[in-house]
Amino acid sequence: MQAFLKGPSSISTKPPAAKEKGAAGAAGSSGEGKKLKPIPWVEKYRPKNVDEVAFQDEVVAVLKKSLEGADLPNLLFYGPPGTGKTSTILAAARELYGPELFRQRVLELNASDERGIQVIREKVKAFAQLTASGSRSDGKVCPPFKIVILDEADSMTSAAQAALRRTMEKESKTTRFCLICNYISRIIEPLTSRCSKFRFKPLSDKIQQQRLLDVSEKEQVKISSEAVSYLVKVSEGDLRKAITFLQSATRLMGGKEITEKIVTEIAGVIPKETTDELLSVCQSGSFEKLETLAKNLINEGYAVAQLVNQLHDTVVESEDYSDKQKSVIVEKLAEVDKCLADGADEYLQLMSLCALVMQQLTQNT
Repeated sequence: MQAFLKGPSSISTKPPAAKEKGAAGAAGSSGEGKKLKPIPWVEKYRPKNVDEVAFQDEVVAVLKKSLEGADLPNLLFYGPPGTGKTSTILAAARELYGPELFRQRVLELNASDERGIQVIREKVKAFAQLTASGSRSDGKVCPPFKIVILDEADSMTSAAQAALRRTMEKESKTTRFCLICNYISRIIEPLTSRCSKFRFKPLSDKIQQQRLLDVSEKEQVKISSEAVSYLVKVSEGDLRKAITFLQSATRLMGGKEITEKIVTEIAGVIPKETTDELLSVCQSGSFEKLETLAKNLINEGYAVAQLVNQLHDTVVESEDYSDKQKSVIVEKLAEVDKCLADGADEYLQLMSLCALVMQQLTQNT
């Protein structure tokens, strides 16, 4: 019995030493981590103040005036993703409150948080009812209100949006709301009428190129001018997407120059030769060849939704097809896109699309 009791105690004396080693190792690694601070470039180069926000001149002008008077209306920012909506309001809030009061005065909820009617009634209402007190240590004017940021507000239920109406009116002395969404049509009318609306435009190619070159210079990334132009093209006005692709390409190349081919691979874009081959096979009228090519496309892991987008651009811009052919093909592309969004089988949708394109291109017009 004594030996049995001794056994575990003798065993249990070793793990603490191992734990200590592990703890020391962890402390060492955390010390190294503090030096390196590897954070995504999207966060690293997020605008720190309103002046750094790119291409949204009207919004910046209004916010600057509001910041000067330390007053702000209820705001509604809408527009495509990656155009700086969240960054703008966070930068404005930091300028208003400074780093000390920012956490106390700003409540941010996005689609990853629970935002049903219960949360609006309890959490948001409770935060809105708190009185804003305290002053900034740097002596600047601190506004007497808090800010509630509801990111991706278009994914909130109509009931939750309706519950927000009264709170917005009732707590107007102590709280300002900023709703951020991609589609303004999904926000109920009573809410939009209570806010100052600002549309965020997709960033121009020139602005995006400038930002990407700035990031490349700061991170010492070698990238060809063709690759920068192609990054801008595939990101479609979304700067966040462009910077993420740039960081992924940098990690993949490990110090070598980033080329257009690498950007194509990283972005998941289907090569132009592949889409051209698909259209030429449709034009040939051979269903057997079409079936083989469609199977190869699926097996190579290309997303059919991406192919639909690229085919749309190719067909619309092409001068080889008549207006009637274009209208029929584009209508089918829209139908396929909807089916894919609803979870339809990719291969069947691709074959359905290609069969119609073949009919249009082979019939005598």
